[in-house]
Amino acid sequence: MEKRRLGRLGHRSSVLIYGAAALAEVSQDEADRSIEQALDAGINHVDVAADYGEAELRLGPRMSEIRGRIFLATKTGRRDHESAWREINRSLERLQTDRVDLLQLHAIGDLDELDLATGPGGALEAAVRAQEAGLVGAVGITGHGHEAPATHLEALRRHPFATVLTPLNPVLWRDDAYRADYEALVDEVRRQDVGLMTIKTVSRRGWPEGADRPYSTWYQPYDVQDRITAAVSWVLSHEEVTGIPTPGDVRLLGMLLEAERERISAAEAERRLGGDDVYASPFVATPS
Repeated sequence: MEKRRLGRLGHRSSVLIYGAAALAEVSQDEADRSIEQALDAGINHVDVAADYGEAELRLGPRMSEIRGRIFLATKTGRRDHESAWREINRSLERLQTDRVDLLQLHAIGDLDELDLATGPGGALEAAVRAQEAGLVGAVGITGHGHEAPATHLEALRRHPFATVLTPLNPVLWRDDAYRADYEALVDEVRRQDVGLMTIKTVSRRGWPEGADRPYSTWYQPYDVQDRITAAVSWVLSHEEVTGIPTPGDVRLLGMLLEAERERISAAEAERRLGGDDVYASPFVATPS
């Protein structure tokens, strides 16, 4: 699997990052099989969060075996110092490790959330405290929504975050305002040598109202190989992107691995995805 440099951290991360949100509600046996599938395919970067249900607990029993093989990232969704500090330490206990390589401020998608997390007594102070204590190697930021790239640009003006995780896919790129915000973020990422990861690669749209939800993802994902190959190929054609987390359902992992192996041109990817009349941002009102 291709590896790309994770900004100034220097780690050569696999372009597919294991999205451990997929482990939120699975058994330990299912988790073990999925983790092995990822490692066998060459994935060396694992992304989890305190808010991902039982995911940290599913990773913990394997940690002594795999820790030396992976770049380990987790997240705190808390906004104040004290609760974030407690959550960081709880994550270490659940993951059965004394250190993570990256601690990310989770779901900072607008300026109100950013103000809470980066202001006096905010979660950023806890993250920096953990870094100074050797519990955390680096501090990053993540977020969802149409305001995420602009919010993350402002975040980089306030603090030298080592990584950013922000949404990108072809349908978001078609929005002129979103694309402009994303491109401005990329300029700053390059200036500061930040690792830029992107999310919602294989999102098709929000779940239609009343629809069956056969996957544990909160959005409706693509689940056919040609569309997944197109979406993965398109995002990875952006050289600024260091990696994309795999979606939050273990059953989709194999198709992401196939897509990374059999990438197509960005132009062909756009052609394939352009034929889907319901392709939409996952961040708009749920379609009926």
